[in-house]
Amino acid sequence: MSPKLSKKYLIAGISAGLALAGCNSKNEKPNIVFIMSDDHTKQAISAYGSQLNKTPNIDRIANEGITFTSSSVTNAISAPSRAVLLTGKHSHMNGHINNSVSFDGSQQTFPKLLQQNGYQTALVGKWHLKSEPTGFDYWNILPGQGHYYNPDFIEMGEKKREDGYVTDIITEKTINWLEKRDKEKPFCLLLHHKAPHRNWMPHLDKISMYDTVEFPLPETFFDDYKTRGTAARTQEMEIANVMYDGYDLKISEGEGQPDIFKDGLDHSYRRMTKEQYQHFINSYKESNDAFHRTDPKGEELAKWKYQRYMHDYLATVASVDESVGQVLDYLEKEGLAENTIIVYTSDQGFYLGEHGWFDKRFMYKESFEMPLLIKYPKLFKRGEVCDKLIQNLDFAPTFLDLAGVAIPDDMQGESFVNLLSEKQQEWRDAAYYHYYEYPGIHSVKRHEGVQTERYKLIHFYYDVDEWELYDLKEDPQELLNLFHKEEYLDIKNRLIQKLSELKKEYKVPSTEMELSYRAKDTMHIARGIKVSLKNAPSDKYSTKGVALTDGKMHFFNKYWMGDWSGWEGFEGDDLVAIIDLGKQMEVKEIASRYLDNNSSWIYLPSEVKYEVSKDGKEYIPVEEVAKENVDSYIDQLIFQYKVKVNREVRYIKVTAINKGILPDGHQGSGNPAWLFCDEIIVK
Repeated sequence: MSPKLSKKYLIAGISAGLALAGCNSKNEKPNIVFIMSDDHTKQAISAYGSQLNKTPNIDRIANEGITFTSSSVTNAISAPSRAVLLTGKHSHMNGHINNSVSFDGSQQTFPKLLQQNGYQTALVGKWHLKSEPTGFDYWNILPGQGHYYNPDFIEMGEKKREDGYVTDIITEKTINWLEKRDKEKPFCLLLHHKAPHRNWMPHLDKISMYDTVEFPLPETFFDDYKTRGTAARTQEMEIANVMYDGYDLKISEGEGQPDIFKDGLDHSYRRMTKEQYQHFINSYKESNDAFHRTDPKGEELAKWKYQRYMHDYLATVASVDESVGQVLDYLEKEGLAENTIIVYTSDQGFYLGEHGWFDKRFMYKESFEMPLLIKYPKLFKRGEVCDKLIQNLDFAPTFLDLAGVAIPDDMQGESFVNLLSEKQQEWRDAAYYHYYEYPGIHSVKRHEGVQTERYKLIHFYYDVDEWELYDLKEDPQELLNLFHKEEYLDIKNRLIQKLSELKKEYKVPSTEMELSYRAKDTMHIARGIKVSLKNAPSDKYSTKGVALTDGKMHFFNKYWMGDWSGWEGFEGDDLVAIIDLGKQMEVKEIASRYLDNNSSWIYLPSEVKYEVSKDGKEYIPVEEVAKENVDSYIDQLIFQYKVKVNREVRYIKVTAINKGILPDGHQGSGNPAWLFCDEIIVK
């Protein structure tokens, strides 16, 4: 098993580290400024040798501090990564295994522990955990994913739209809080940028900065996944095939046309003022007109999309780098730089065309690894490089260690303070990874694995059972799966054993248990109640029986992601469900819930009707159906349709009329809309 430091050793390390740093009184405790961007990969940071762009301000942290070359995440997706940061626990332990669930804010987090030990705590920017932040004296967050232009913010529970560009606004709010804080107390500030998350909308001042640059294609851009398994071949994150013309690529409707193509995802553009939008589309006009004239196909079209992607992504990164510079300048101007731990990282890595992809999720290098740069002059040397297997699991205990706060025994990460002060040579020899969000967007299959200094083992499961093994020294691009090679049999077996040991150490439920819970949950029908459907759900999103349950919109436990477990999808068809309660009983209320996500072709029903009967022959309509929004995140809404009944009935008929054919202007125009039903609830 990987080395586990004893509590005694950790406390000794705290004392040694703080003595070395000169932090011997309460008022001399170090401040913490934790800067985390969203989807900013190492390939786009010049401190990591980027050949694509320069990041001079982020590089300042590297030049004056430590660069971590083998830092990684435990689950390469936004919300779970943030939950791991806060708790120091793997996803299965903190309950946040995917983007669909709500973070349990009642649990222990490192900001709460710092707060209890005299620190001011603040959070500004992207939160993405659905529940309200806890453990912060001040918070001002983006709802859901947030928007690049004129975004909404929620400040301590009050929602307000702000004018301007999101990176600038987050930076301004951060510095404002620093100005107004209690200057007699140490502080911990989490600055979380939205950028450079999809759809990569640059600041108007930077939108054209790469117009004359042609970026080299990654060597693996036209990867054929020849030695990889089903997961690599069936993902839905290829630049060539998945990116939207308008939302992602900002392609106009035609040569000389003034507007960006409307593909049902134009909500980002609708937030702009007329002046902003005009500037925005004018910046793309020349390139868009040339695109329509040449009308590229096949590989040439894929190459064109890659160039547009890089221009926008890297221009968006430029604003993040500028923000980092403003924060560093403020800390230096105020005399705070010497006693402030400054961290720059991202919630995970990202693909910039490697394997032909964008997005993240996989345990392959580009998304598994994250940038990590730390500056703290009192303790860490300038220009140092650390190649140890650090994970985002280790942030919470490390911050507590540096602040002189006892690290709870149930945190699964380790403090790396002693490692960096050269008082500790022993460290983990393998990092554990687990991705759960499948079925889901981008269709990356569930998998878990381990990585050592040289090798990586991945197990894809759920609807497949496939293994991959890579020699990272001989094959750093992870192109050759060695799992079935006879000469790697011993290495394979050792890594399988290591995976088993780490799962035991981290108390990870077996994948078999996860699958058994899936089978139980997807039945999703109340005991003793019969549900009949006139139209069968489409197989792609069917759990074989409309839900008549206790009203939980997202059935969730720590083994099962649950985001589609209760949903029924009807492609072009109406939902007509007959519910037989088995005997007459008083029904007080009936409700059903539907998903509204037009970008995914999912529309609310055009009408929902409820009828009741005592004999199953003569049905009486129940009038006055009330509609209410019961949940929302990003561009996805959940609405409930409810009626009061208050009578004795046995049979209930629920009819939800599908919208039908998608409207003109939608990217799926002419195709049938989807109708998604979650719960049918009878009280």
